[in-house]
Amino acid sequence: MSQIFNRTLLAKGGRRILETLEAAGKEAYLVGGAVRDLLLHKEPHDFDIVTSARPEEVIEIMEKAGYKTTNLVGKTFGIVVVAVPEGHYEVATFRSEVYGADSHRPAKVTYADSLEEDVERRDFTINAMAMDINGQIYDYVEGQRDIKKRRLRTVGAPARRFQEDALRLFRACRFVGQLDFMPDKSLLKAMPEAFYRVSGLSLERVREELDKLLLAPSAPKGLDVLVQSGLAACSCRITENGQAIEVPILPELSHLVNLPQHAAFHRFDGWYHTLAVVDNTPADLLLRWAALLHDVGKGMPDVRGFHKGHITDYGHDEVGADIAAEIVKRLRYPKAFADRVSWLVRNHMHFVYFLREPKANALKWVRKEARSGLFRRSEDLAEAFKQQAYICAADALGTGYGDERSVAAMQGMGQYLQALARSVPIHTRDLAYPKELPQVCGKDTGRILQNLLLRVQNGQLENTSEALMAAAKKHRERLEKKKNIAQVKED
Repeated sequence: MSQIFNRTLLAKGGRRILETLEAAGKEAYLVGGAVRDLLLHKEPHDFDIVTSARPEEVIEIMEKAGYKTTNLVGKTFGIVVVAVPEGHYEVATFRSEVYGADSHRPAKVTYADSLEEDVERRDFTINAMAMDINGQIYDYVEGQRDIKKRRLRTVGAPARRFQEDALRLFRACRFVGQLDFMPDKSLLKAMPEAFYRVSGLSLERVREELDKLLLAPSAPKGLDVLVQSGLAACSCRITENGQAIEVPILPELSHLVNLPQHAAFHRFDGWYHTLAVVDNTPADLLLRWAALLHDVGKGMPDVRGFHKGHITDYGHDEVGADIAAEIVKRLRYPKAFADRVSWLVRNHMHFVYFLREPKANALKWVRKEARSGLFRRSEDLAEAFKQQAYICAADALGTGYGDERSVAAMQGMGQYLQALARSVPIHTRDLAYPKELPQVCGKDTGRILQNLLLRVQNGQLENTSEALMAAAKKHRERLEKKKNIAQVKED
């Protein structure tokens, strides 16, 4: 740890600030996530410094030492931003907080007289440790013990901590996923007591935590806490045109918990299958969202059925795609992001169909997608098939019966479909027509190119320079004949 500690402080500039404050007779410590990461033998990314100096003293001390300061974060919270050659650092005065009506921000901040008072206001024990410039750890809340036990525990009573700041509920899920820690039983028990405060959180804050959770190394563990605690069924809010709008978070996932599936095809219930698929999907935000929602249509009233005594969910892909689109749009992701997630959910069963049905025409499917209007270029469709291969491979592994052969089959199908996608034009820019074609077609160029595009998509015309030019000339001649005939009738 000492090597990481020394390299980190020297490289990141924290040592300059700690030394400068201590030289002025003030206490100064590295605190929070950086200390936690150092104890976990990880390279820290965020560096927070706390000090006994008041904000005006920090400014005076730093500027006297030749460093610029700014109060962009605000003196209200006792934070000064200090600029050193290695970058900008937030330096906070020891403080305590009082929370009120706001679900996230403290109503009142007062300065504290000691480091111990400061750390006692923090969320989790693993984030409430401090370290001085020599590497000495100051742990008043048994954070080191919790790190050794890989346990997530709040500082003080969990119900109080969550009720103070409801975003801590989501941070708990995220830290479980990021660190692969187990939540303390007292933490889990207390979470519902603060759910009434979630409605005051902004969608932006909640979605930021969801994104971090989905990209975490142990995302399934954190997602399990999110859903099984009931937190996913809560609502936050967004303000639009001056009006506060309630936004349900992820209530659609709750019904997957303990949802039975056909045992011949699935070892797990609907929820644990979903978590297994997320776990086997690359840490890409779009892919993780698609994995999380790929079976959200299962078990729905119009989907769940029985055939010869066995559970069926025919059409869950179509129903799930509509639900997924609603969820992602509701959470205010960009339209293109929502469309792609929905497309991946809608088509996640297709790979299995084409692998099982030798007579199935994959090219016909590719041409249909090319004409759908969902993709702007052939490369976009190829990318979608590549993403689909990841989802389908993870889906196969997530059944509990999949193996390396299943993954190889899905990847092979994905590569085949990508090649087909690149061979089928989606936009007229994808056509391999010669540069002389617009000169030949004149003002009818756009109309003729659209005709050529449709014929190539339908397999009626090859996408080659020679074939396209010959077809364009013939189409131009037909258009001219029609114009001449129309002119004669008019005369």
